[in-house]
Amino acid sequence: MTWYGAAGPAPPSQSGATTGKPHSDGRAPDELALVLAQASVHAIESAGGFAGGVYLRSRTPGLLRLAVLGGLPGALFRPWWRMHVNRPFPVAEAYRSGRPVHLAHAEEAMRRFPQLMAGLPFPFGSLYVPVTDGREKFGVLVVLRAATKGSPVDDTDRRRMRQAGDRLAAELAGLSAAGKAVEWEGEPVCVQLPSVTTPPVRIGNFDWDLAAGTVSADDELCAILGTSPAAFPGTIEALAARLAPEDAYGLWALARHVARSGAPATRRMRLRGPDGRPHLLELTARARPPGGGPGGRLSGFLVDFGTGPVVEEATDRLPRAVLSLDRVGRITYLNRSAETLLGHARSQLIGRVLWEALPWFGHPAYEEHLRAALLSDEDVHFTTHGAPGPEEWLSVSLFPGHDGLTATFAPADQPAYAPGSVTLPGAGLGSPADRASALYRPVALAIALTEAVTARQVSAVVTDELLPAFGGRQLAIYLLNERHLYLAWETGFPRGFLDRFDGVALDARLPGVETLTSGRPLFFESMEHLAAAYPGIPMDSHIGARAFLPLIASGRPVGSCILGFDEPRGFSPEERTVLTALAGLIAQALQRAQRYDSEAALARGLQSALLPHRLPVVENVDTIARYLPGTQGMEVGGDWYDVVGTGTGLALVVGDVQGHGVAAAATMGQLRSAVRAFALAGQDPREVMRDTNRLLIDIDPGQFASCCYIVLDPVSGVAQAVRAGHPQPLLRHPDGTAEVLDLAGGIVLGVDAEASYPVTELRLEPGAVLALFTDGLVEQAGIDIDLGIEHLRATFSAIGSASLAETADRLINEARQAADRPDDIALLLAARWSEPTRQAP
Repeated sequence: MTWYGAAGPAPPSQSGATTGKPHSDGRAPDELALVLAQASVHAIESAGGFAGGVYLRSRTPGLLRLAVLGGLPGALFRPWWRMHVNRPFPVAEAYRSGRPVHLAHAEEAMRRFPQLMAGLPFPFGSLYVPVTDGREKFGVLVVLRAATKGSPVDDTDRRRMRQAGDRLAAELAGLSAAGKAVEWEGEPVCVQLPSVTTPPVRIGNFDWDLAAGTVSADDELCAILGTSPAAFPGTIEALAARLAPEDAYGLWALARHVARSGAPATRRMRLRGPDGRPHLLELTARARPPGGGPGGRLSGFLVDFGTGPVVEEATDRLPRAVLSLDRVGRITYLNRSAETLLGHARSQLIGRVLWEALPWFGHPAYEEHLRAALLSDEDVHFTTHGAPGPEEWLSVSLFPGHDGLTATFAPADQPAYAPGSVTLPGAGLGSPADRASALYRPVALAIALTEAVTARQVSAVVTDELLPAFGGRQLAIYLLNERHLYLAWETGFPRGFLDRFDGVALDARLPGVETLTSGRPLFFESMEHLAAAYPGIPMDSHIGARAFLPLIASGRPVGSCILGFDEPRGFSPEERTVLTALAGLIAQALQRAQRYDSEAALARGLQSALLPHRLPVVENVDTIARYLPGTQGMEVGGDWYDVVGTGTGLALVVGDVQGHGVAAAATMGQLRSAVRAFALAGQDPREVMRDTNRLLIDIDPGQFASCCYIVLDPVSGVAQAVRAGHPQPLLRHPDGTAEVLDLAGGIVLGVDAEASYPVTELRLEPGAVLALFTDGLVEQAGIDIDLGIEHLRATFSAIGSASLAETADRLINEARQAADRPDDIALLLAARWSEPTRQAP
């Protein structure tokens, strides 16, 4: 296989696996890159794909990077090098959920992942399988292939992809265990896939004794002719039958000449192979032996070049220019007409990347055409301008195949509608390809913004979509509040630099303020221009460029957005138009997010009011609880906890109402009140659970809930536990070992009014700690819940003699750091001591 960087050979790796750079000085590539490349090639071939690769985790939490790209040029797919795991793309979905994603055709992809098709609106199929080892997530293996409209991805390909992902996960786990960093920080390694369509070159030899009339042939010649050595008849007729009549006469004429004169001679002719392809047959006549009679020998060789020489001879005669590319964009062949039309010799072009050898082909509109041809099996036709001469137009056709593209060029008349943006860059949006290229970012950003519900999520989407599209490095978003602008988000600026602008009033003479008050975007092509327009303004850099965009939604000011660039640059009319449109989309999303934040705060307040504000203080027992709301969506959840002092002991309760929203929260409030009332009435655990079950069926038919209820005697440590479809609690013994309890249980509440709930008795020794929790703490998409419970048990055991508060914080810390948590979490700890203690803080 061949190793290439995104736009040509990559420099040698300086830091091994974490750089993502292959070696280009003859040394072997680093081990991580080699493992990923081999896995990609294997998966692509086994699933019948034409391209693919591996996304790998990076040092940045929540960010995947494209580590290997097989069968496609990296430079054309730069917008997809980075992928955040919370984005609505199939790669992120497979990584988050731990489940494969199979998209058989474009219609299915559009239905499930419209943002993917907004950027790559071409008919292709794609397969994504997570690369995981237990709870450790490494990345996602991807295969692109021809669309199979009307047919889903079959079970064989699903199994092959899963097996390929499992093999890669095992190899990466081995590298990780050996101390290698399994992460990616550099550009993707591009891999040329092995060709499967070009036959190999083969050469066979034969010898014809003219006097004896026998022909001997070696094994390779027999293989070219499609026969075995044993089956070769040993006569010249076996060869002559493969010749065209005119060539057959030439063969016999040459034999006669040699037999009579003995003079040496050489001839070339064409011989048909068993598949109909012509092969080169070269004959050499040898003189009669010294003193011998009539006769002589003809020896020769038969060459099977595949299609190469025949294609060259044929295409060199065509008046239309023909050029061939491999799947990473390198020119592999061009005919004489292409040399003439493009003004370059073959030696100057072959082996070079197309858009480097012919810079005019690097126009964004033409990049879109190339992506279309590489990702689909449909021909692409378009017109280009400006090459090879400034006044010339060319008609271009791209014909895709498994191993690359064939392009044809021909002079064309100027079309009736000549797009100005191709004729003169910066003159406007003209051709459909130009419009598609320019509109992709607004479409992709609009789709992403519809799924962002908080101001922070909106800002993250803008960072992921807007900055890469325009090559920006810095972003700042200010929001308007009480006629002042407050910094809501920043990235790329020196630490603390923007603090001086936080809270500025609307009468300040600053570009970020004036763009909002005037409603006009401000563009500065260099920092000198910015300094001249605003003398004395603090600047974080003396080079670069800035764009200040007003964020206005439905005529109402929302804030302002600042884009920063590392180098001076111009802003074309197209870019100014697109950035202004994007600012409007961002403003609408932020306005919606502000309403969401207010409503979410109200909903969370309602939920908090339904949970106990203080836990009772009891001698010999300390209790502490933690609650984390989910971060996906605004709806409140139905998780609850409670501690109730009863006449027979201390009741510990954790429950979870199915679903989210106000209805689930209301049901949760009713169940918590019911359990508390039944406990205070002196009912035993079996009766509490039985009556709660019947109450739920009466008040909310069709709603389900799980619950774990334990009554603990603080003096003796004896506890009676009952469970209704809820995860088993954990018990940490005084020696530090922790176990998952095996409590008998019944079905979830709300299903069967006659359900019974058996009671299990256990005892807490002094120093033991009991942990009750809801499934949000141990559930993770695509991972068996038993693995989550075991991970929690191991953490519980490893904490040691920490305080109860620290224990609770450490148990919930990992979940607290998750940015995209779908479910609420409730955790209740109870520790029994031999002597009276005060309530833990």
